[in-house]
Amino acid sequence: MSEKISVVLSTTYLGPIYYYSRFFLPYPVVIEKNENYLKQSYRNRCIIYGANGPLTLVVPVQRGSFHKTAIEELEIDYDTDWQANHWRSIISSYKSAPFFEFYIDDLIPFYQQKFRYLIDYNTSLMKIFLRYLDIKQEFSFTKSFKKQYPLKLLDFREKIHPKKSFRDPNFKNLEYTQVFSPKHGFIPNLSILDLLFNLGPEASEFLRKSIIIQSFQT
Repeated sequence: MSEKISVVLSTTYLGPIYYYSRFFLPYPVVIEKNENYLKQSYRNRCIIYGANGPLTLVVPVQRGSFHKTAIEELEIDYDTDWQANHWRSIISSYKSAPFFEFYIDDLIPFYQQKFRYLIDYNTSLMKIFLRYLDIKQEFSFTKSFKKQYPLKLLDFREKIHPKKSFRDPNFKNLEYTQVFSPKHGFIPNLSILDLLFNLGPEASEFLRKSIIIQSFQT
């Protein structure tokens, strides 16, 4: 019996535009929760558009969790007030965006409440963004870790990474007006926040148009 085509993604904190475009592929999405934590990835960081250009926001995790700790067991570190710092950065970066007021109230609890586990925090945020983007498709979690998947599974776990060059012939980096683009120019593939605050309800159609090929050979 042949294995069904699925999209495999890592968990992300306010993931990039390309990440959310994968939910528009016509296949089930599976989120990896059994892999070991990897530093300097989108799993606990995002990139937004600040007044001086790209700005990285990092969710700190508990020390001692850097090696051989499964993502589902990774705890957030609250020794520093990173929530307040992230919130100030988001406000400063997007308060003049056209759809800032439309979404901001739903995000406030995520910078006041304390989640124990990173994956719970990320998943709760992701569910809100999927609703904003009118994505009805359900997603599931991996049941065990696999280093490699069959070709019929579209594995994006390591392809979507802030330290790797971004190239995908099946994805078109469409431009849109950003708050600081008149000053610094257009910056592609920022956090989904950037797209939503600037395009609002049009963000969903924007992501659909960014996908050049929507079917893959089995």
